[in-house]
Amino acid sequence: MRVAIVGCGLIGRKRAKALGEDTLVACADVVLDRAQSLAMAHQGCAASSNWRQVVTRKDIDAVIVATTNDALAEVSLAAAQAQKHLLVEKPAARNSAELAPVIEAANRAGLIAKAGFNHRFHPALLKARELVDQGAIGPLMFIRGRYGHGGRLGMETEWRGNPAISGGGEMLDQGVHLIDLSRWFLGDFVEVAGHVGTFFWNWAVEDNGFVMLKTEAGQVAWLHASCTEWKNLFSLEIYGRDGKLHIEGLGGSYGTERLVWYRMLPQMGPPQTTIWEYPGEDTSWAAEWKHFAECIAHRKSPCGSLEDAMAAMQAVEELYRQSKAADNSNASPNSHVPSSSMAMSLSR
Repeated sequence: MRVAIVGCGLIGRKRAKALGEDTLVACADVVLDRAQSLAMAHQGCAASSNWRQVVTRKDIDAVIVATTNDALAEVSLAAAQAQKHLLVEKPAARNSAELAPVIEAANRAGLIAKAGFNHRFHPALLKARELVDQGAIGPLMFIRGRYGHGGRLGMETEWRGNPAISGGGEMLDQGVHLIDLSRWFLGDFVEVAGHVGTFFWNWAVEDNGFVMLKTEAGQVAWLHASCTEWKNLFSLEIYGRDGKLHIEGLGGSYGTERLVWYRMLPQMGPPQTTIWEYPGEDTSWAAEWKHFAECIAHRKSPCGSLEDAMAAMQAVEELYRQSKAADNSNASPNSHVPSSSMAMSLSR
């Protein structure tokens, strides 16, 4: 395929590196130097500061959108209207209202439109999904997940701390990965309860989010996303009636990626333990792109679609709504607004 990338920062460069046999023919960034720097690494690639000219090029098959959150939906919608297949970085928009017309345009044009949920393609998570599908841990009961980092000096001045650009804080940033992975294993959630708050960073968005999600069958995901973790952490525990899977680490500063299968014995007691470790380079970006390209070639629905991004975003929005209502209730003692600890139905 012939590919364009809009947004040539860290994620855009990772996406370009993961293209494999496909060709980057154009890239755009509001900072032209960034686009030119990326283009120089790809023979014949044209750099531009005008993303509209890039996504409407007739020789482009697919567009990767890796901008800040405020531009994700606008660029994606223009690309879909230009009949380009889409890979849009999570969260895919600032809110569900922005994302809805992108989904509609992509579906109307018969395009493959995928959200950038690369965590689904980490080898430990792919192996975990394989084991769950094989029934290795029996019927699933609940998930416990934690994901966080410690931030960096000056982080409160970056675009992620500005809700006009980001749309939200840590739950919309790393939290959507936890929600998406939980949906991938458990299915749709019909109830959302929890709280978001700003505990440390002096900015206008949350630095921690705590959420409980429940399926119609009563399965639960208990999740915490944080940018006050201090030591980078990824931990996802999947509990079944016959055992447990624990995925931890994502490589790099998050530690070696690792999957542990705890198999419950008939007599119970200490379980049998099997461990897989995946050291070395992060392969999730290349694996996700390969899957996306195969979906285009064979007209298949992608794993981690824009509809999946919409479902994760709606859960975050319900959490934001509850937290705001609770804050208003605390500010007004006579108010009867529901508190953030109440479970609210989330229908699709």
